[in-house]
Amino acid sequence: MAELDTSGGGGKKGGKVRSKKASTRIDLTAMVDLAFLLITFFIMATTLAKPKAMDTFWPDKTKKDVQLPVPESRTMTVLLGSNHKLAWYVGAPGATPPTVDNFGKNGIRKTLIENNKKIEETHAGKDNYMIVLVKASDKSTYKDFVNILDELNITGIQSRAVVAITAPEVKMLKDNQLY
Repeated sequence: MAELDTSGGGGKKGGKVRSKKASTRIDLTAMVDLAFLLITFFIMATTLAKPKAMDTFWPDKTKKDVQLPVPESRTMTVLLGSNHKLAWYVGAPGATPPTVDNFGKNGIRKTLIENNKKIEETHAGKDNYMIVLVKASDKSTYKDFVNILDELNITGIQSRAVVAITAPEVKMLKDNQLY
């Protein structure tokens, strides 16, 4: 049991004679119990921050011969390079020179929105969506990969794939000093 003893002084010789004061005894047990009850209540009542994760779907590794055709006219390829830079091109590799860009509102996000709108206008029918292929080089960082996936989510592009980078695309990155 916790208590606080504030007994009066005394024992000094000389001076005035004072009457002996009774000691005050304060029982702190109830306050300690209340403190633990409050701590327990707030721990149980608080919702902890849930980790935010992005769902990704990966193909079945047992089926190696399944390759879906990807129309080049609706395909935009994003190559992740070094120093938080990227290059992108629309269509087949080598048909158009890649454009060097960066992340952000005025970078790849603006490009994704413009190219998606252009593809929707030129392709009538049910297949008028853009397909984005993300290819990371060994010089890119994980942060860049997450950033491009975030940009795809922000722009609302649903059709995307993570593909291995090829040797001609690595050469493109080297030619643009991104490797």
